[in-house]
Amino acid sequence: MTTPPPATTIKLGLIGDNITRSKSPRLHRTAGQLSGLDVSYDRLIPKDMGLSFEDVFRQAQDGGFRGINVTYPYKELATQKVTVTDPLVRAIGAVNTVVFDADGPKGFNTDYTGFMKAYRDVRGAQNPGVVCLIGTGGVGKAVAFGLVALKAQTIRCIDLDPAKAAALADALRALRSETVIEISTDAGEAANGADGLINCTPLGMVGIGGTALPAAAMQGASWAFDAVYTPVDTQFLQDAVNANLTVISGYELFFGQGLDAWDIFTGVDVNPSELRAAIQGEDL
Repeated sequence: MTTPPPATTIKLGLIGDNITRSKSPRLHRTAGQLSGLDVSYDRLIPKDMGLSFEDVFRQAQDGGFRGINVTYPYKELATQKVTVTDPLVRAIGAVNTVVFDADGPKGFNTDYTGFMKAYRDVRGAQNPGVVCLIGTGGVGKAVAFGLVALKAQTIRCIDLDPAKAAALADALRALRSETVIEISTDAGEAANGADGLINCTPLGMVGIGGTALPAAAMQGASWAFDAVYTPVDTQFLQDAVNANLTVISGYELFFGQGLDAWDIFTGVDVNPSELRAAIQGEDL
């Protein structure tokens, strides 16, 4: 773990679209307060800044930022701007955490570890079974690799873009695990007979709305996870509750990946329970 250079303020930020209600600023600023560090954390929205992702990334790198988080839709693009030393993260092909070191930007993926923790916290050692994974972009890739590590029986990769689903399927099969990998463009069809239902699309986010799966298609499943956490109570999860599924909130992924990112940014321990309690409520 690298240690941030001495500074009065540790500058952090988040690059993404539709992030005005992201809780990442609150999480990292509060972690700083609990750790005795002065932390700034800026929302960096390329379209609002009139800049490209590349321009915003460069400004952060040149502007004294210790690091940035990256969210939809830039996680895959970010891999082209960083050095990734972890072969698993290279295989995932998506980066959500970047540290600006003296020898260049380094890329990490804490969505992968955050999802696994969220799953285990709710379902313990239960096998994920047959999983319908809707959305094969940045977070979808990380979740899929997490499902393989959790020894899911089957992962059905669903995307409106068949090429994206096929690319993820190829990457997962290259792991040579016992998990069966399938692809589809029809979420309702893929949900039939599935144990787990996962939304890794932006559908349901504040400002976007909707749901990735009709409520009727949830019948018969056992559990559901939604990567969206603004709002926490998405239509997808409301429908899952009504279908008597065990639900795993996107907030749990957010919190887990945030803790891991904080460690990467600073190397400073923070008490998870204290941090969780301190960030409840409205954003700073």
